[in-house]
Amino acid sequence: MANYYKISLLFLIVFISTNSIAYCQPPFKIPPKAKRILFLGNSITYSGLYVAQVEAFLKLKYPKNKFEFMNLGLPSETVSQLSEENHADGRFPRPALQERLARVLAQTKPDLVFASYGMNDGIYLPFDEYRFQKYKEGIEWLHVEIEKIGAKIVHLTPPIFDERKGKEYAQVLDIYSDWLLTKTKSDGWQVTDIHFPMKQYLHNQRFTDSTFVLAQDGVHPGETGHWLMAKHLLLYLGENEIANFDNANAAFANFKNGRAIAELIEEKQNIMKDAWLSLTGHKRPEMKTGLPMNIAEKQAKEIDKQVKYLLK
Repeated sequence: MANYYKISLLFLIVFISTNSIAYCQPPFKIPPKAKRILFLGNSITYSGLYVAQVEAFLKLKYPKNKFEFMNLGLPSETVSQLSEENHADGRFPRPALQERLARVLAQTKPDLVFASYGMNDGIYLPFDEYRFQKYKEGIEWLHVEIEKIGAKIVHLTPPIFDERKGKEYAQVLDIYSDWLLTKTKSDGWQVTDIHFPMKQYLHNQRFTDSTFVLAQDGVHPGETGHWLMAKHLLLYLGENEIANFDNANAAFANFKNGRAIAELIEEKQNIMKDAWLSLTGHKRPEMKTGLPMNIAEKQAKEIDKQVKYLLK
């Protein structure tokens, strides 16, 4: 068994190194005029921890910048417009971003968009060319729609699906991620890779602890997984010092009041994400009803005041 893990790890390192070299991009700097930053995605984005961590780190490092981070991730959502039979035990089909994107863009007016799709888009089935084509069409449609409003878009490769929950679907997301990375060369897209670094991290950990997981259900990352997403997104943004930190607590402890500020920003994001979803509308049932936007914004401003005080 030990030899198996050594061989698997060696193969993975070679594979990831090859991909990293092939798709290496210079750091993407947030444009100076980009103040309204929108995150789109599925339940992993909706849960919001990696979004809050990115906002917190940039707030701590650049306290004078007036970024507004808006999380409009929606659980179960796809860009492929596909849904498996009997999804959610037959209660509802998967919602598609196509149904709501125009409203979201009209009301959030973003300057920069980060988009994380793929996890749901193969609908947890083995690789199929039709499903792959629908994913590609959805991503390309999204890219065009963002460019139409004059905003920039950065795509995130999908987080990993744990192969212990299904090796075939894990491979589907490898394929989807690899295709998305090819768009950096073929079309000049901005794509940040979180998939293969997460995969490497998982294999590294299992080399010493065979029981290690990033997601208990194979899909939704825990705190470590969200930190890996935030970390590699921040590295993509040129924040190279983040490479020195193995977890969020260590990263935020490096700043005065860093941990307290990170907790406040997470609290604010949890208020605002539901308010935004309720305001813009969607077809995903069984979601929490958000506060009216005027009330949510008032609470967010109070939290911002606390953050500003702690930044002094």
